[in-house]
Amino acid sequence: MYKCNYRSFCVALLMAITVPMASAADYPSRPITFLTMVQPGAQIDRLARGLSQRMSEILGQPINVKNVTGSHGTVMATELSRAKPDGYSIGVTSLTAYTYAPHHAKLSYKPEDFDFLTLVALNSSGFISKSDKPWNTLKEAFEWHKSNDKAMVAMFHGADDRDAITRIAKLEGVKLSLIPSKGGPSVIKAVTGGHADVGYVGAILYKHVEAGTIKLIAAALGDRLPPIPDVPTLREQGYDEQVEMIVGLVAPKGIDKDAKAALLAAADTLANSAETQDFITKNLLMRPVQWGEAHADETAKVLYDTFGEQANM
Repeated sequence: MYKCNYRSFCVALLMAITVPMASAADYPSRPITFLTMVQPGAQIDRLARGLSQRMSEILGQPINVKNVTGSHGTVMATELSRAKPDGYSIGVTSLTAYTYAPHHAKLSYKPEDFDFLTLVALNSSGFISKSDKPWNTLKEAFEWHKSNDKAMVAMFHGADDRDAITRIAKLEGVKLSLIPSKGGPSVIKAVTGGHADVGYVGAILYKHVEAGTIKLIAAALGDRLPPIPDVPTLREQGYDEQVEMIVGLVAPKGIDKDAKAALLAAADTLANSAETQDFITKNLLMRPVQWGEAHADETAKVLYDTFGEQANM
């Protein structure tokens, strides 16, 4: 009896010592989850699913996509901050929830609670209206609402575009009624359904502009959007504003070193894949960015500091 118990104890002790070491070295040994901040069908969701498929082929394990919507990405960021840093929960998300939102909302997390693994794309974006509206630019939309003494109903995607349109409305002397969204499809639905006069949306706008259901009234980036070059930017319309949805891979702080190395290696493979870059720039019509951990970390820090300075003005 004594020998049996002693032998069982030794086997259990050996397993306790060796199994964790094997699981770390063998990453990934089970499916990974990509969390994204938008509803299914939104442009960032499509990006997440495209990346999950390609990374799954590299890493040899399924990668599932979980949509965690709400509060412009902060709900997803909160869940990610509480996940185990074992490499099995990774965010595919706009950086604004980590760099902009902390300056404007009381959150349970801070940027230091995450590892920014790499940037993957810059989402083309702009302000849109239904195609039959009597204006063709955002400036004209505000002029119409002012001359007709009507409040503008605007649907926003995140805190940064919400604040930008709020500042513009104040500058123009137009009352504003704001509606939060759960991602691009909900913005398109509200605008085409007549529930919102204008809306802010990412590259999903292109197919709807092509279909004739909506029109772009302002490019939100620093430059005009190449597929619709005739529409001026916010700055060209007289507004000192620019809104960017930079999308990256984000992990809970202190991610396991073996998992991190595997994910970074997979990301490096995709960064150098012409097929992946064509998927991002030609299929999704997003803008290319510089990949890599160092650039992602530096970008997050610069954006956080920049938004912090703006918030204190």
